[in-house]
Order: sequence, then structure tokens, then C-alpha cells
Amino acid sequence: ITPASVTIVFLGITIGTIMTMSSSNWLMAWIGLELNMLAILPIISKPKTTRASEATTKYFLTQAIASAMMLLSSTINVWQTGNWNILELKNKFSTTIMALSLMMKMGAAPIHFWLPEVLQGTTLQTALLITTWQKIAPVTLMYMISNNIQPTILVSAGILSMIIGGLGGINQTQLRKMMAYSSINNLGWTITIMAFSPNMALMNICTYIIMTTPIFLMMTNMSTKTLQNLSTTWTTSMTMTLSIALLMLSTSGLPPFTGFMPKMLILNELISQKLTTLATLAI
Repeated sequence: ITPASVTIVFLGITIGTIMTMSSSNWLMAWIGLELNMLAILPIISKPKTTRASEATTKYFLTQAIASAMMLLSSTINVWQTGNWNILELKNKFSTTIMALSLMMKMGAAPIHFWLPEVLQGTTLQTALLITTWQKIAPVTLMYMISNNIQPTILVSAGILSMIIGGLGGINQTQLRKMMAYSSINNLGWTITIMAFSPNMALMNICTYIIMTTPIFLMMTNMSTKTLQNLSTTWTTSMTMTLSIALLMLSTSGLPPFTGFMPKMLILNELISQKLTTLATLAI
């Protein structure tokens, strides 16, 4: 692989995300997401294995379906309002379809099935890219339209993501699958609070990205892919193993670690909105 092709691929990923985040038009946002998706496909398929090819196909099909749903939603909205503006998504049916397509792009429940499989079929560096950078554009779009989405949809998907993310990660020995379920769980918190306090949702996803990045980088450094690998690295690299353990506890939201802060603020916001039952479910 030449440096020029690597540069083109990473430029595509970066420009696609930035284009989506900075656009006020649905068509430009869609083009940005498509550019981003096409640029990451060569990275996922880089290891010449059957699993990598399978992961690439699954990622492509899922993202293509989500993109088609985005186009359908924005087109229906244009028929109704005559406006391509992102903030003018007024049609209820369009808003619901758009919310589902963005959840599909992020990997939130109930359309999360592709995420653990894709992460397991690719390298740790690519898994890092999918769980962090690739979530920025869809979360930004959801933030923009959060006032128009029915809270019931967001809360239902959020609670389901929390449950599936929490239960799914219990029975895993593969670290990449565990991180995938951790991502689904965290997206649940983000989506739930998006209905009531979008700024807090952004803070939550930013905290998650900051905590997840060093976990993946240290796992790459130590070449650990399973829990068994992680248990044997204690003798060779005690500091790094301890750091991963503490970061994982932080990601799970255990006090007094950093990851507890956004979860505490989210629970506080839910209780102040008279949603005590929801807050209890989230815990």
C-alpha cells in the first residue's frame, strides 16, 4: 500500500465527517456520510482474511441501507415542506425514519447486530476508528434534529441499547466484542438524554471517545485480543495492564472515575425531568 493511497483514504474519512458536521443541507450531509463510508471500506478489508472480507461486506450493506433510509426520509420531508434544511425536518414519519437510520449508522440497538461482528473481523486500530471517529457524524446529525424527534423513540432505543450493551458484554472473552457492547451501552446513555438535554449527550459521547481511545491503543501495543491474553500480560507490562483495567472501570461508569461524571449528570437530568422510573431503569 502506497503512502498516497493511505493519504487519500484518511482524507476521505476526515473530509466526509467534517462535511456532514458542517452542512445545513440533507444532500450534503448524505454525501459526506457516503464519502466517509467508502473511504473506510479499504481499511476494514486491509487484512487479507475471510473474516475481514465478511466484516467489510456487513459494514457496507448496513451503512448503505442506513443511507437509503436517510435519503427516503429527507425526500419525504422535501415533498411536505419544500425544504432540504436539516433543521426543518418537521414531518413525523420522516423524523422517525431519520432517527432509525442514524441509530443504524452508529450501531445502537435495536439495529446493533453488525457492530460486534465487524469489530471482531478487523484489526484493533480499525475497531478504534469505527467505535470513535465513525460515530461523530451521525451523533452530530441526531443532535441537530433532536428537538423534532419524538422522545418516546429515543428513550425506547436508548434503554434497549443500555440493556443489550450491558448483557451482551457479560459472556464475551474477545476484547473487541466486549468493546463493541460497551459502545452500544454508551450509545444508549447518549440517545436517552438526547431527548431532554442534547448538550449533555454530546458531553457523554466525547467522554466515551476520550476514554476508549487509550484502551484500544494500549491493546494494540500489547497485541491483546482476548481476556486470556490480558491476564498473561500482567507479568510483562504491569503498568499498562493496570491502566487498561482502570480505564475499563471508568468506561463502565464506576465512581470515582471520569466515566461516572456524565452518567451521574444524565441521571440527575432525568430525575429533574420527573423521569425517576427511567433513571432507575438506566441504573
